[in-house]
Amino acid sequence: MPRTPTALLSPADRERRRALRVMKRVALGALLAMAIVFAFSFVLQERIPWLSYVRAAAEGGMVGALADWFAVTALFRHPLGIPIPHTAIVPRRKDEIGRSLGEFIETNFLSREIVREKLERVGVADRVGRWLTDPEHAERVASEGSAVAAGVLRALSDEDVNDLIADLAREHLVEPAWAPGAGAWLDRIVRAQAHHGAVDLAADSLAAWLVANRDAFTGLISRRLPEWVPSLAHRFIDERVYREAVAFVDAVRADPRHPARTAVDDYLAQLSTKLQHDDATIARFEGAKAAVFDSPRVQELAAQAWRTAKAGLLAALEDPSSALRRRTRTALTEVGQRLTSDAALAHRVDAWTIDAATFVIERYRHDIASVITDTVQRWDPAETTEKIELMVGRDLQYIRLNGTIVGALAGLAIHTIAHAVLMP
Repeated sequence: MPRTPTALLSPADRERRRALRVMKRVALGALLAMAIVFAFSFVLQERIPWLSYVRAAAEGGMVGALADWFAVTALFRHPLGIPIPHTAIVPRRKDEIGRSLGEFIETNFLSREIVREKLERVGVADRVGRWLTDPEHAERVASEGSAVAAGVLRALSDEDVNDLIADLAREHLVEPAWAPGAGAWLDRIVRAQAHHGAVDLAADSLAAWLVANRDAFTGLISRRLPEWVPSLAHRFIDERVYREAVAFVDAVRADPRHPARTAVDDYLAQLSTKLQHDDATIARFEGAKAAVFDSPRVQELAAQAWRTAKAGLLAALEDPSSALRRRTRTALTEVGQRLTSDAALAHRVDAWTIDAATFVIERYRHDIASVITDTVQRWDPAETTEKIELMVGRDLQYIRLNGTIVGALAGLAIHTIAHAVLMP
């Protein structure tokens, strides 16, 4: 039967193969020793009568060694290559062994009661909490989590993310109608007079601008007058327009019931009604919204925002001294401290852990156990035989050695009893 090359074995399997070879040599050496002792004692027992006892012991030892060699060998292969019935049991019944092993694991280890009892004894929250309170452990979790998150970010295609963002924006922002909701929202603002603060801010800002930009009114009206109008009249008209603008803004600021304020109230009230009930206004609003979202500039801004956020996250995740990593470590340590000091929280975490684990075991235990069955079924018979022999073969060679010793003792005992009872 072909063997797996040593270079392909794990270090543990290489050590098991070495130990197995050593024990095979020991067992074979015991058999050869018994054969040599038997040969000498058989030849000399006529001249030295007590050697008959040695011969009987050696003979029994050889029989025991050969019987156990046959039994051990028959588990893994045909003895001497002869296809004797009921030999090479492991390669011949590989799939059945895999099914039996899977059923054994499923029945005796993947049981809801066993898992619940084990987790209740372990105290998951307390152990995790004590582990996380160690700064080195918190740093390890933060480092590993950051590496995983960075790997996920790098694996994401920018184009795919942009397409996903666009699809989500279209599904949740563009396609739903905004106008009725915006109209209802505006109606509530008008009814609560919450917009008056914005009107006051606008009036104050306009007043400040007029004070700071008086020269902007120079020629604003006079440039449109006929040429025959005297220049003095030009300055007078411009000055009058400026003073009227300032007076108007001051009146709006001073009078909460100014007609301009009332006009703003009426306009906003009408707009809120149209946004909710006027089809033309709704269509114009939705069209403007779609035009904004479909704008190449907006799409480019969204893509740029993602690239910037991704680059920033990657830099923060990879830098152990970044604020994100420091806060992550601090948060993990605080979680560990709470788990060890807050009995109620620890009890809830233990309950969640136990419920989750038992749910998974109850629902998927057959699938988990089938991993063993399917894996063994995929193995080559020779590979399966070698794996099992490496695991238990060394102990089986001790059986050969024990069989040699027990056979020798049995042969000696039988010969002694026979001489004592049957010989005169």
